[in-house]
Amino acid sequence: MESKKDKAKKQIPLRLSASLYSELAAWAEEEFRSVNGQIEYLLTECVRRRKKSWKDNES
Repeated sequence: MESKKDKAKKQIPLRLSASLYSELAAWAEEEFRSVNGQIEYLLTECVRRRKKSWKDNES
């Protein structure tokens, strides 16, 4: 269950190349997300997979 701290959003500046931004924007549109939402989704998935990988390697 998420705490209030987990629900609070932290703003960070992010610099992307124009080509990367275009790719992310197209991908976000395909998945009916904003670019910001797509970036957050992708980062969340990467962190989740990394945590799972660490757990699998500890066994």
